Amino acid sequence: MGSQNKSAKLSALSRREREIMDIVYAAGQATAQDIMDAMEAPPTYSSVRSALRLLEMKGHLRHRREGLKYVFAPTIPREQTARSALRQLAATFFNNSAGALLAALLDLHDTKLSRAELGELERMIRAAKESKQK
Repeated sequence: MGSQNKSAKLSALSRREREIMDIVYAAGQATAQDIMDAMEAPPTYSSVRSALRLLEMKGHLRHRREGLKYVFAPTIPREQTARSALRQLAATFFNNSAGALLAALLDLHDTKLSRAELGELERMIRAAKESKQK
């Protein structure tokens, strides 16, 4: 199974599975206990282990054994996962329009971009315009 197929399945994750993936991505790797400790309202240990097994079967996680513990790590880079989630968001809510998605992000009341971030956005827009003119 190619990594693009795996990342396409990310939109099919449950809320709990997404929460677990967020924790694993933030930590880089984690045990079931690490994940429970990081959850706001953790379920039982067996529920976390069950979710981890499902995420592994779906191809989102892999594990290695360290003593008596299993340490889980993502199989897909976070950047690739983020792109997949943005594509899904754009398709679902913005009719596949990157411009409409960006406009909505910029319209958020709590969005405060630094000068550096604004400069980077301007650079990316110029580069996109230039590539379309070729």
